[in-house]
Amino acid sequence: MATPHPLAGRKAFVTGGAKGIGAAIARRLAADGALVTIADLDIDAARTLADSIRARAMQLDVSDLAQVAAVLNEHGPVDILVNNAGVDQHAFFTKTTPDDWRRLIAINLESVFATTHAALPAMQAAGYGRVINIASEAGRLGSRGGAVYAAAKGGVIAFTRSIARENGSKGITANVIAPGPIDTPLLRQALEQGGEKLLNAMTGATLAGRLGTPEDVAAAVAFLASAEAGYVTGEVLGVSGGMGCGA
Repeated sequence: MATPHPLAGRKAFVTGGAKGIGAAIARRLAADGALVTIADLDIDAARTLADSIRARAMQLDVSDLAQVAAVLNEHGPVDILVNNAGVDQHAFFTKTTPDDWRRLIAINLESVFATTHAALPAMQAAGYGRVINIASEAGRLGSRGGAVYAAAKGGVIAFTRSIARENGSKGITANVIAPGPIDTPLLRQALEQGGEKLLNAMTGATLAGRLGTPEDVAAAVAFLASAEAGYVTGEVLGVSGGMGCGA
């Protein structure tokens, strides 16, 4: 029989955890008994959420690699690292600039390097760890109007599989979740601009015929963080309503 608090006593660190998917992840891990730290640039939103779920809030700009290392060193050992922070920019590639590329790569990919680099030594010493990186189906399928974002998320996938290979014998798993279209405030803003046509295109690309919810992603994170997923590593779990199946 599953325990009511399968992550009791485990320390979880969630980047971009104040809103949207990250907030759902933080709530779910806390409900499962984890001691959650919500790391976000928006410290006020992080504190508000943290107060509601008895978690800890820390301000973090994931694009500042020195700050990432300092915050994680201050935090102490992490059992469950969830790299959720990310940003997109919808523009065809020829309309983007090198500054755009650097920003998207820094936030979506280099931040994952930095947090993982800081958290892994303690995991290795403890002989236990869960690294869960939130990528995107764009990282597997490409993205029309999001080439740099897709490249960064593809990098997250390759990096995570490499970390899994390096740490599989050390009690550490490393996996990727690749969401499809998820109903978040950020997506709703895009839908306000694109209208019903964009909504139909997004839902039509899935087999489920609907947008996902942040809780759908959080449930997948909770599984990969659990003891039941101890033999799952180096995998990419699509939470996309079947988008990757070629709907």
